[in-house]
Amino acid sequence: MQRQSRLKRELQLLSTEPPTGISCWQVDDNMEQLRAQVVGGSGSPYEGGVFSLEVAVPERYPFQPPRLQFLTPIYHPNIDTAGRICLDILKPPPEGAWRPALNLSSVLTSIQLLMNEPNPEDPLMADIAREYKYHRAAYTATAREWTEKHAKPRDAAVSSREASTGQKRRSADQPEPAKKPRPGLQ
Repeated sequence: MQRQSRLKRELQLLSTEPPTGISCWQVDDNMEQLRAQVVGGSGSPYEGGVFSLEVAVPERYPFQPPRLQFLTPIYHPNIDTAGRICLDILKPPPEGAWRPALNLSSVLTSIQLLMNEPNPEDPLMADIAREYKYHRAAYTATAREWTEKHAKPRDAAVSSREASTGQKRRSADQPEPAKKPRPGLQ
């Protein structure tokens, strides 16, 4: 019962006073399965991206940390291709730094900070960590490319492309006008 009331308070606080760029909600009125979205931070290669996460709240919460996993693909040294996250507060002691005083808001804020400032010294993806440390421009370009491809809201990506090229996109239900054949070119 204590777990349920704490989760209700945390979700209420996340809905009324969410940290900037973070949202979290229940899936089908199930307090154990939550979804969250984290917006990539300004100045990072994830800027403008909206990243979805799955949040599983264990039976022993808050004495055990929630399990979070990215659903949106992200190119990051501390997040693997399955969406698992290497972050010390997501592990219980003695290996990790989880404490019952932490909450969903602080965990999601820490993930957003990790996105902006990767920790290449404790990677899940060693090759990406190496690239981050020694070839930062290549890492940044790939991370931006993945953000564009997987995390940008479709309309925002189109709008920014239209703004940069000066071209308007035709809607899917508006067909291209038929071109009339010019005489003598058939």
